[in-house]
Amino acid sequence: MRKFNIRKVLDGLTAVSAVASASSAAQQQQAGNRETEIQETLQSEHFQLCKTVRHGFPYQPSALAFDPVQKILAIGTQTGALRLFGRPGVECYCQHDSGAAVIQLQFLINEGALVSALADDTLHLWNLRQKRPAILHSLKFNRERITFCHLPFQSKWLYVGTERGNIHIVNVESFTLSGYVIMWNKAIELSSKSHPGPVVHISDNPMDEGKLLIGFESGTVVLWDLKSKKADYRYTHDEAIHSVAWHHEGKQFICSHSDGTLTIWNVKSPTKPFQTITPHGKQLKDGKKPEPCKPILKVEYKTTRAGEPFIILSGGLSYDTVGRRPCLTVMHGKSTAVLEMDYSIVDFLTLCETPYPNDFQEPYAVVVLLEKDLVLIDLAQNGYPIFENPYPLTIHESPVTCCEYFADCPVDLIPALYSVGARQKRQGYSKKEWPISGGNWGLITQSYPEIIITGHADGSIKFWDASAITLQVLYKLKTAKVFEKSRNKDDRPNTDIVDEDPYAIQIISWCPESRMLCIAGVSAHVIIYRFSKQEVTTEVIPMLEVRLLYEINDIETPDGEQVPPVPTPGTGSNPQSIVPQSHPSTSSSSSDGLRDNVPCLKVKNSPLKQSPGYQIELVIQLVWVSGEPPQQITSLAVNSAYGLVVFGNCNGIAMVDYLQKTVLLNLGTIELYGSNDPYRREPRSPRKSRQPSGAGLCDINEGTVVPEDRCKSPTSAKMSRKLSLPTELKPDLDVKDNSFSRSRSSSVTSIDKESREAISALHFCETFTRKADTSPSPCLWVGTTLGTVLVIVLNLPPGGEQRLLQPVIVSPSGTILRLKGAILRMAFLDTTGSLVPPAHEPWREHNVPEDKDEKEKVKKRRPVSVSPSSSQEISENQYAVICSEKQAKVISLPSQNCIYKQNITETSFVLRGDIVSLSNGICLACFCANGHIMTFSLPSLRPLLDVYYLPLTNMRIARTFCFTNNGQALYLVSPTEIQRLTYSQETCENLQEMLGELFTPVETPEAPNRGFFKGLFGGGAQSLDREELFGESVSGKASRSLAQHIPGPGGIEGVKGAASGVVGELARARLALDERGQKLGELEEKTAAMLYSADSFSKHAHEMMLKYKDKKWYQF
Repeated sequence: MRKFNIRKVLDGLTAVSAVASASSAAQQQQAGNRETEIQETLQSEHFQLCKTVRHGFPYQPSALAFDPVQKILAIGTQTGALRLFGRPGVECYCQHDSGAAVIQLQFLINEGALVSALADDTLHLWNLRQKRPAILHSLKFNRERITFCHLPFQSKWLYVGTERGNIHIVNVESFTLSGYVIMWNKAIELSSKSHPGPVVHISDNPMDEGKLLIGFESGTVVLWDLKSKKADYRYTHDEAIHSVAWHHEGKQFICSHSDGTLTIWNVKSPTKPFQTITPHGKQLKDGKKPEPCKPILKVEYKTTRAGEPFIILSGGLSYDTVGRRPCLTVMHGKSTAVLEMDYSIVDFLTLCETPYPNDFQEPYAVVVLLEKDLVLIDLAQNGYPIFENPYPLTIHESPVTCCEYFADCPVDLIPALYSVGARQKRQGYSKKEWPISGGNWGLITQSYPEIIITGHADGSIKFWDASAITLQVLYKLKTAKVFEKSRNKDDRPNTDIVDEDPYAIQIISWCPESRMLCIAGVSAHVIIYRFSKQEVTTEVIPMLEVRLLYEINDIETPDGEQVPPVPTPGTGSNPQSIVPQSHPSTSSSSSDGLRDNVPCLKVKNSPLKQSPGYQIELVIQLVWVSGEPPQQITSLAVNSAYGLVVFGNCNGIAMVDYLQKTVLLNLGTIELYGSNDPYRREPRSPRKSRQPSGAGLCDINEGTVVPEDRCKSPTSAKMSRKLSLPTELKPDLDVKDNSFSRSRSSSVTSIDKESREAISALHFCETFTRKADTSPSPCLWVGTTLGTVLVIVLNLPPGGEQRLLQPVIVSPSGTILRLKGAILRMAFLDTTGSLVPPAHEPWREHNVPEDKDEKEKVKKRRPVSVSPSSSQEISENQYAVICSEKQAKVISLPSQNCIYKQNITETSFVLRGDIVSLSNGICLACFCANGHIMTFSLPSLRPLLDVYYLPLTNMRIARTFCFTNNGQALYLVSPTEIQRLTYSQETCENLQEMLGELFTPVETPEAPNRGFFKGLFGGGAQSLDREELFGESVSGKASRSLAQHIPGPGGIEGVKGAASGVVGELARARLALDERGQKLGELEEKTAAMLYSADSFSKHAHEMMLKYKDKKWYQF
C-alpha cells in the first residue's frame, strides 16, 4: 500500500511520494495508523468564476422607465447600474462602465431596446434582445451637458435637450447626430431678455408630430414648428418649471412649478394660463393668492373615456407640514387623495392601457420609485390600494449585519419555512395581478434547494428561498421581541454596550437537518430557537446568565505596574461562575458600587405568545462583572445531536447544555491551555480601563464616518464602532514569520492594540481527540485568534430520558495544534476523503405529546457518542482540515501529523474560508482581503483556482461574503443588494440557459381609430416625415466636435446575439402565430442568413444595414 511521506508540502505541490521514509513509517505505526492515498476528483477545469445574478433593491436609484407593450420596467442608479424587471423571477442587472449616474431612461417601445442618458453626457443604446443586454452604440457629447431626452413612440429620432437650452436630434439606428438643431435663441427670440435656462421638458403634440413642446427651467414654454423651423407660440410664467404633460387631444398641457402650483394652458392662448391650481395650498379669503408650497417635481395628465382625467403629482406640500412624509397626490375629478410614502420619491410613472399618446390613456396603476422602495398603486380600486410586490426588494428593510448561505438543503425545509411564513403576510393589497409581467423564465437546470439567511440591525432574521438563481422571502423571525423595550432614553438602564441597534445580529449558527437555530447578538446575548408548526405560549422564558471575564496583559510587553491577580471563574463546577436564572437579574451592583451581574438587555417576564415557526428554547446573556461590560461574542456553534451550544469572545469560552438549561463550561482562554500555554501572560485586574471589542454592524449611509459610540460604563470607556474582522485592514503592518508569534489579529478592535486571544472558530465533531485514541468520540474543536486549535472532550449520557437527568461532562483533552494567523474554519474528512458532517438529530415536532411507541423509539435511540466510523477497523483514520487567515493545514488523526500545508497568502489575509462540496469532490474556498478568490483541493491543498475578483473596499463585503456547496457564493454588494456568483465551471456553462429572457415577441396594439368625422374634416393625428426633415440630405451633417460616436462592446456580438435570440423566439412563437406563418418564415430565413454572415460583414455593418433597409434595424 502506498504511504504518505510526512513532510511539509510546498505550495502547489501535487504529487505525494510513493516511497515513505523509514522514520515516518515508524511514526505512523507508533500512532497505530496507516495512511492511504486519497484519489482526488477535482481539477482546475472544474472551476470558473463568474457573477450570476444580483438581487434586492437598486441602490441609490435615479431614473425610471416602462415599456407598456413588453411590460418591462427599467431602473437606473447613481452608480451607473441598470436593473430590468419583468414578471416575478425575470430580472437583469447591467452596468455602465463609466459608473456615471443615470439621469434618464427611454424604451424603444416594443423593439427590445433602451436608451440611457448619463450624467457624463453620454447616450447609450442597449440591446435587450439577448439574455445579458449589451450596449450597441454610445454617443458622447463634448460641448454641451444633457438635461432631458424624448423619444416619440415608433420614431427613430431622439430629441436631446441640453443645459445651454439647445435641442439636438439623434438617429437611434446609427447613433449619429442630425444636422437639425433647435437653438435656444431661435426658440425664445425676443420674448425674454435673459437665457431661458436648461431644457427641462421635450414632447411632441399628441395630435401633431410636427409640433414640439419645449419647456425651459426659467418658466418659458415654446411650441416649435419642426417644418417651418420657428416657434408657433411662447408661453411665459414667472415661476420655474419642473415638468410638463399633454392632454391626449393635444389642445391643452399642464406645467408644474417651483411654488407648488399647476398651470393648465390652452395651446392657442399663450398670454395666460387657462387655470392655475395649488393642490396643497391653503385657500385664503378675500381672493388672495394661496400661500406658496414646496415645488411640484413632476405632474402627469391622464385621460379616461368614462370619467374625469387623472392629475398625478409628486411634491407640492405646504411648508408648514414639517416632518410629514413624502407624498404622491392623485387628483381625480373633485377628489384628491394624498398617499404618504416611507421614503422620498425619486420618480413615478403612470401605467396606461395604450402606448399611443393620442388616445384616451386609461391609467390603471402608478409605479412610484422611492429612495429605498418600489411601490405600485392600483388606480382602478377605491382607496388606491398598493400591489403586493413579488420582487425580493426588502433585503435592506433593516440594514443587513450578517448572512449565511446554504446550498443543497433538505428538501422539506423550504415548504416548512414557507408554510409558517405565509401566515405573516400583510392584508389589504390590491386583488389584481402584478402589472409588470414581461419576459420569460429561464430553464431550471439546478434542482437542489438553496436558502440564504440574513441577520439585521433590528434583531430580525429573514430566510430566503434562493433556489435556481431566484430569490423569495420565506419567513421572518424577530429576535428582539423576547426583550423589554425601553420607551425612551431616560428609562433605559445604563447597561447597554452599544448606543444604537442593541439587538443587531452578529453571528448565525443553523443546523438545516434538525432546524435548530442559534444567534449571537451585539449585546453579548445568545438565543437558541427550535422550529415548531404549533403555536405555544411560554409562561416563563428560559434564561441563563453567564459571568465570562478573564483579563490578560499584552504578551510581549507586560504592564509595568503589577496588580495582584484576580481569581478567575473556573469550570462549571464552580457555583459562582454561573448565574442560572429564569427571571431578570436583580443584583445590579457589587459591594463597592460597581455594576455587577447585570445583562445588557432585560428579558420579558410576562408570558410570550410564540407563533408557528422559530420558538425560543433558551436565552443566554453575558453579564457585567465588577463594572466591566461583557465582551461581544466572536464565535458560535450549536449541535442538535449533543444538545449543546458553545460561544466565545476575547475573554474565554462558555458551553451550555440547552436541554438541561445548565452551563457546562466557563473558562478564560488562558485556562483552556492548562499547563501547555506557550505564552507568558500576567493576569491583571479587570477594573483597569480598557476597550470593549467593537462590532458596529450597520453602515446604513455609505461613505459616512460612523462616530465612536460611548459605553455607558462608569469608566466611560469608548467603544469603537468598527467591524469585528479577523485582521485589521493594514497590509503594511510587519508580521513576524513565526507561527507561534502573535498574529496581528483584531477580532477585538482596540485602540491600544493589546493582543487578547479571542475564540474565533468552534466546531463540534466525532473524531480522535488524542494521539492514543483508538476510536472517535464527540468533541469540540476550538480555534483562537492566535492560531491555536484546542480540543475539548465531551462525555455525553445515553439518549432518551437519561440525557435529561445525567450531566454532560466536558474536559480539555490537552491536544494543541498551531497555525499562523487567526483560525477561521475547521472540518473533518474520513479515510476516503469525504466530508464528515457534524452529528445531528432529525427534526421532529416538540410541541405535540408523543405516543408510547415514539417514547420507546426515543429511549432506544442510538447514543450520539457512538460514531459510525467507530465500528470500522482501527487502521481507519480521519483528517482535520484547518484554515486560518494565513494558511491551511491538513492533519492526520489520531497521529496529529501535518500531512499537507498551504500558505494561502503572505501579504494579505483570508476573510472567509469554507470547506465545501462540488462535483462529487470537496475543496477549500477562500476569499482574501486583497480581492483574490482561491480554491484548494482536499486533502492535498493543491491550488485549483486563483482569480482577482474584488478588492475589499468596505467592511460590509468582509462581513457578508460566504461560500457554500455546489460552487455558489454571495456577498452584499451594496447596503440593499446581494450579488451571487459561482466558482463552478458547470454552473457558468448553464447560466445562459438559466437566465430569463426580457424580450418576447408581442404584437403592437392597433393605432386608435380616427373616426369618420375627424377623417372627413381633419383634426385627427397629423403625421410627419421626420426622415425628410432630419436626414442628412436635408439638414446636413452635424458638427463633428459636438459629439463623438463610440461603437458599443455589444457591437457585432450583440447583433449576433439578437439574431440568434430572434430565431429562438420565432421557433417558440410559431405555434401561437400560425396564421402569420409565411411572414415569420421569411423573417427567420433572413435572420438565419444574417447570423451566418455576421462575422464576415463586421467591417461593413453600415452597408449591410443599407442593403437590408426594408427591415427594421432591431431585427438584425
